[in-house]
Amino acid sequence: MEPILIFFDIELTIVDIILAGVLLLLGALIAVFFTRRSGGKIEQYLADMSQQQTQMQGRLSQFSEDAANREEKLRHSLDQRLDQVSHKVGQSLSENQERSTQNLKNLHERLALIDRAQKNIETLASEVSGLQNILSNKQSRGAFGEKQMQDLIENFLPPSAYSFQAKLSNNKQVDALIHLPGDQGHVAVDSKFPLESWKRLMEATSEADKLTASRDFRRDVNVHIKAIADKYLIFGETYEIALLFLPSEAIYAELHTNFTDLVDKGFAQKVMIVSPTTFMATLHTMRAVMKDAAMREHAHTIQKEVGMLSDDVGRLSQRTEKLRAHFAMANKDVDDILTSSRKNILTSSRKINSRSEKIGKLELGEPDKPHLDEGD
Repeated sequence: MEPILIFFDIELTIVDIILAGVLLLLGALIAVFFTRRSGGKIEQYLADMSQQQTQMQGRLSQFSEDAANREEKLRHSLDQRLDQVSHKVGQSLSENQERSTQNLKNLHERLALIDRAQKNIETLASEVSGLQNILSNKQSRGAFGEKQMQDLIENFLPPSAYSFQAKLSNNKQVDALIHLPGDQGHVAVDSKFPLESWKRLMEATSEADKLTASRDFRRDVNVHIKAIADKYLIFGETYEIALLFLPSEAIYAELHTNFTDLVDKGFAQKVMIVSPTTFMATLHTMRAVMKDAAMREHAHTIQKEVGMLSDDVGRLSQRTEKLRAHFAMANKDVDDILTSSRKNILTSSRKINSRSEKIGKLELGEPDKPHLDEGD
């Protein structure tokens, strides 16, 4: 608001100057008019007009000087404010540029993360699509479950403890046989599971479709459990329980949550349903049983080795005792040697003292007298 007021004051000053000029001109006209009417007083009027003109010129010069000062102050104030505005604008532009640069950097980093995540999603989508293609084909799905079951068995058991695609005495071929120790028989493992009805159950949208798919799923699982019990449970040849391997933890959880009657029927027919996690626990238990049986089978060998080890320890103790006796005799001999040495040292010391006394007497001029040493 200050620049506007200053401009307003300057405009008023110019108007005053113009009015003053008009007044001077009007005064001159009035003077001429009065001079013509009163010719004798013209000098007085001229003097008055000259004085008024001088005063008016002084005012005009004062007005001009004030206007110049105000203009200079206005220019100085405008320069300061423009400098401040330029500084603030420059600082704001610099800060905005830094923020924009940082935001662009963060945006590039996030875009890079999004690109990597998108690539991972695309890879995962392709893998899921491949898995879906495998599971949609019955033959591929059976091969997938069988391979997963074989990998678990190979990781937990020694090669001599299992057989793949073994043929039983009834000419039925089983996916895997786990050989238990002794006469317990072999545990049959089946990796084929009817997933068509399960897939229809998962894709059902209406209650009627879900009820139909659930009924079909229950029927297919019952048929499959009965087929395993009939084909793979042979008295005297296989173990009393067969395993139905499920390659999916989700289906296993669904069975134990919403189809507990199927699990109970499986137990009743000596068919136990296992998932990859529970199958690993079962294999771990079987491996412990095999190790325990191997330990019992070789117990007599271990006992014999322990007896031989005890004999060796006894012989070592006897030899240690003999060695200790030898060390004791050696210590006694060393002590005897040290004792004899001390006696010889004392005798030699006395002889040296005696001979020193004789030498001293010879130096003093004493006659040499025969002297018998103790050892002579």
